[in-house]
Amino acid sequence: MTVMQVVAMAVVDRGRLLVVSKNAAPDVFYLPGGKPEPGESAEETLARELREELGVRPLDLALLGEVEDVAALEGVPMRMTVFTGRLDGRPEPAAELAALGWTDGRDEFGPRLAPAVRNHVVPLLAGGSGGPGDHV
Repeated sequence: MTVMQVVAMAVVDRGRLLVVSKNAAPDVFYLPGGKPEPGESAEETLARELREELGVRPLDLALLGEVEDVAALEGVPMRMTVFTGRLDGRPEPAAELAALGWTDGRDEFGPRLAPAVRNHVVPLLAGGSGGPGDHV
């Protein structure tokens, strides 16, 4: 079975993680990012997706890790390469995004987080990988 490849960014500000929902599934929240186009590096994918979806550029990218889970919308196996970093401006939802929010994983967004975010990214960040003072 083919594993869907995704690149995403974990942006943490004041202990809260940036999450977004798509028009196709407005009640499920993901990390901003998307699928690479042929020949595109992970960093190029993030730059393109963040510009299209949020109108911002990623800064100070650092690899958090790779996580595997079932893609929330597609229901297929997914491998997500996750970077941490900052944004060059204030994110605003555009393109196929329905909404954005900030979560610590224990608030109203918690039950609505995509499996990879809830099961892997939030625990990774809580374990101290989010940077000094930036734990979710």
